[in-house]
Amino acid sequence: MKEKITLHFYAKSTKANSKGLLPIYVRITINGKRFEYSTKKFIDSCKWSAELSKMKGSSEEARSINSLLDFTRNRINEVHFELLKDSVSINIEEFKNRLLGVKERSIMLIPVFVEHNRKIKELIGLEYAAGTHERYETSLKHTKSFLSWKYNISDIAIEKIDHAFVTEYEFYLRSERKCANNTAVKYVKNFHKIINQCLANGWLSKDPFANYKSKVKEVIREFLTEKEIEDIINKEFVSVRLELVRDIFIFSCFTGLAYIDVQQLMSNNVALGIDGDKWIFKNRQKTDIASKIPLLPVAQEIINKYENHPICKNENRLLPILSNQKMNAYLKEIADVCGIKKDLTFHIARHTFATTVTLSNGVPIETVSKMLGHINLKTTQHYAKVLDRKVSEDMKILKDKMNFSVWELKAQNE
Repeated sequence: MKEKITLHFYAKSTKANSKGLLPIYVRITINGKRFEYSTKKFIDSCKWSAELSKMKGSSEEARSINSLLDFTRNRINEVHFELLKDSVSINIEEFKNRLLGVKERSIMLIPVFVEHNRKIKELIGLEYAAGTHERYETSLKHTKSFLSWKYNISDIAIEKIDHAFVTEYEFYLRSERKCANNTAVKYVKNFHKIINQCLANGWLSKDPFANYKSKVKEVIREFLTEKEIEDIINKEFVSVRLELVRDIFIFSCFTGLAYIDVQQLMSNNVALGIDGDKWIFKNRQKTDIASKIPLLPVAQEIINKYENHPICKNENRLLPILSNQKMNAYLKEIADVCGIKKDLTFHIARHTFATTVTLSNGVPIETVSKMLGHINLKTTQHYAKVLDRKVSEDMKILKDKMNFSVWELKAQNE
């Protein structure tokens, strides 16, 4: 669509000054919408030609004012050409801002980041875990510290964020904050989400992450062996508190559920599955992907043990789980009394289910992936890589089947 632009100069009679002189105004109309502004020049009404839109005569005053009007006309034509050259959609606001040199207020990074985190906080328990909000708050803190460290500023306009900003931010995380590779990559990834939000809203014209590459280093995931699981199960605890923590940890070892998912379990999450036995049906808090897990006898025994616990009865919970912080603190005590040298945390239970309980016992990786609620098989394959013992056992079976030498086979054929 071709924009229709008209220009008109006129002496505005309703704005006469104390001496009776009229201000000369400029009126620009674009597709039926218009704006006008004063040239700050005043004229006697009898000296103005409404027909020619300029001052009458050839006096010095007339030449000066008409020269200003010619300059204004040329400037308006230049602005029109600039907008066409920049492929900018021409509207009255854009034209006015360009002509009068009015710049739109820059969108600043920190308020965008703060608003993002506020929304995350509002959705805790619905779409996000509290830990997710905490990680973004830490990312925001690192971003503020970086701005101060690198540029000695408290905020920055988002259009000034470029590739160099991103690489310097990563360098800061590694050098000043002493972040390990994967931690630094995660903080940059959190920052990338904020930039993607700016791009989606049209606030940025170029992606500063376009040529940025980072790689997460694979971490060997800790898990318990069969003997370590047996040691924890068979340990007699004097403390009821440690016994409770042990039981819920073992429950997770035999269901693969993360802490937040165990915490959210209610009696209606257990129902009869396709085989007529009891299953757990639960959407993972982290990904909202469905987990469908047949209940193994050990897990069922633990549910039965606590079905009459006051918290389970009053709050309709499946298990009376403590806070994640307390669970992990007490798991350290359990590791000590059981002689386990590993840094025992609740999440190790999920890794143990994936490795020792399922994959090591011949459960296909596709089945394990479905029970864990993984989005894709690659996530589950990380667990399979650490099972050297399983590889050894499988190859031993093959060796037993092929327990003959090449020379024996040759002799038989002769």
